[in-house]
Amino acid sequence: MIIYDRLWETMKTKGISQYRLIKYYGFSAGQIGRLKKNAYVSTHTIDVLCTILNCSVEDIIEFRLDTSLNPKLGIDPAVATKPPLVPVDKS
Repeated sequence: MIIYDRLWETMKTKGISQYRLIKYYGFSAGQIGRLKKNAYVSTHTIDVLCTILNCSVEDIIEFRLDTSLNPKLGIDPAVATKPPLVPVDKS
């Protein structure tokens, strides 16, 4: 699950308000609402936020494993939380 709590902290630190995102950077109230609800936003939106805030993705997004979603996504919970048995070739 993607959580946007860090976004609000980073915005506060950088002095950027939700109003400013809407008024000066063209964000819609719907986008702000989706971020508040930890709902889907596009990678383009994440890219724009990182550019505006001059920060990295980790400054606005956090991933938390939500094992309750595994059955809904068709993921075997026993497999989803275990690392692979063989090393992954990164070449």
